[in-house]
Amino acid sequence: MALSKNEFQILSALASAPENNSQRKLAAATGISLGSVNAALAQCVERGLVKDYVLTDKGFEELEPYTVENAVIMAAGLSSRFAPISYEKPKGLLRVKGEVLIERQIEQLLERGITNITVVVGYKQEYFFYLRAKYGVKIVVNPDYASRNNTSTLWQVRQQLGNTYICCSDIYYTENPFTRHVWKAYYAALHSDGYTKEWCMEEGKNGRITKVEIGGSDADYMIGEAYFDREFAQKFVTLLEAEYDKPETIGKLWEDLYVEHIKDFDMVIKHYEDGAIWEFDSLDELRAFDPGFIENVDSEIFNNIVSVLHCERSDIHDLYPLVDSLTNLSCHFAVGDDEYVYRHPGVGTEKMIDRAGEEAALRLAKDLGLDDTFIYENQEKGWKLSRFVKNARGLDAHNPDELRHAMEMARKLHESGAKLERTFDFWEEGQMYEGLLKEFGPIDLPGYYELRDKAERLRAYTEKDGFEPCISHNDFFSMNFLIDEDNNISLIDWEYAGMSDPANDFGTFTVCCELSEEEANNAIDYYFGREATFEERRHFWAFVALAGWCWYIWALVKEAEGDHLAGWTYIYYSYAADYIDKILSWYEQD
Repeated sequence: MALSKNEFQILSALASAPENNSQRKLAAATGISLGSVNAALAQCVERGLVKDYVLTDKGFEELEPYTVENAVIMAAGLSSRFAPISYEKPKGLLRVKGEVLIERQIEQLLERGITNITVVVGYKQEYFFYLRAKYGVKIVVNPDYASRNNTSTLWQVRQQLGNTYICCSDIYYTENPFTRHVWKAYYAALHSDGYTKEWCMEEGKNGRITKVEIGGSDADYMIGEAYFDREFAQKFVTLLEAEYDKPETIGKLWEDLYVEHIKDFDMVIKHYEDGAIWEFDSLDELRAFDPGFIENVDSEIFNNIVSVLHCERSDIHDLYPLVDSLTNLSCHFAVGDDEYVYRHPGVGTEKMIDRAGEEAALRLAKDLGLDDTFIYENQEKGWKLSRFVKNARGLDAHNPDELRHAMEMARKLHESGAKLERTFDFWEEGQMYEGLLKEFGPIDLPGYYELRDKAERLRAYTEKDGFEPCISHNDFFSMNFLIDEDNNISLIDWEYAGMSDPANDFGTFTVCCELSEEEANNAIDYYFGREATFEERRHFWAFVALAGWCWYIWALVKEAEGDHLAGWTYIYYSYAADYIDKILSWYEQD
């Protein structure tokens, strides 16, 4: 005979705290009325589960199915909203009010006798490995953390799910929320007075969750831990195995799967008092909870900001991530009323980027009036500070007026007469990327070497065209133009700047802005300020194919490193493969 909820609470309270040896103490411990305690206790005594406020062997036997078996702590995510701290370490390892978040949670679990704890890691996984020696936890690596949502974390531990706490590494509980025995599957909740953008729950009979919607008013919303009982876990694993390999599951949370099949799952709401659970969505939220956090956090990034702007850590506020480029990570922050961007170098960029050359180019661009956002770059480590342009937009390369403006800016740069020590050549750059690619194994892509040989042949023709090297941006495309509210334009991101063929910038612009043939031909004429000659047009089109080839290999390297480029690899390849034969024929018809 299964326990009623009140019977369970009586047995659980007596098992966890033998000092609950009166009805009043049981009422205080369980939160149920004295009358209900009296009735449930009498029933337990009658069934031989309790004698003189002590569990009998039968009582322990009846309570056993409700015993927590283990806990899973999800710690694989990127925590991108927590930039820039998340660039240095995972969010769960932040020290809040003197305690490391995940350590505090592990200790709370251990305090309740829950020793079978698995931490699932992914992003900066090595930072968590010490927990195994310190606390005896198991470490499981989620290799899909960057490409899938947290369904992939539960997938890695699906065989362990039973009576299981599902926890997040970055939650702070003011009081220990865990118990040795749990009545049934639940999701923790706080109540919102007014509107919240969180996942809001409705409950039906016996507290069962009947509906979940994103956003709501005066509602209980999901936050903190969940608990799977054996029945829930068995059904969820069956569902997960049926859905996991479907393409539409890739971006889903495990909660998405639950909500989509909510009628099949018996899960209740566990209500917490306001202030019992803290989940920090930004650094500003965290510092409101822990005013000393910014001053005390071990962060080289904050040290960098302070050293350049000569401010105090406490002056830094309004931190949030910006859209990441294909190469770097960036976040917004403010000091007083002034707004800035911190650029953090992406993984592997030290192999690809000459930071000394970039820094020299940035200073030159500032002097030429082409980029007034630049403040400072550290050549050794690759981080950079820039002025934030409010309400900025990118250049619309398909707008004829803006296309013309971009080409005129390129011409202005090329004719500046400025010099840099660094050179940038698509062929040589591509060879460097090819060397990096081979570190991952032989290149066995069909047609790869055939396209490479054509690029080498084309490059040899262009060298005979007589165009002198000039200073070039070499990452010249719409996303690297910032247009402010007064239509002032800054050309940013000078990582690849150097002395190059003047057609380099046109080639990259055409490929990365996905210009049509007509738009590209117009752009050539805009660049020259007149109709281009056949030889000029041929030369500039050659650099479209060379740019496509070069950036194609760069993309292959990034993908080998684990980045996902959302279709850019194919775009780069297409501009090389689609045009190279035609352009070679233009040269070889002579």
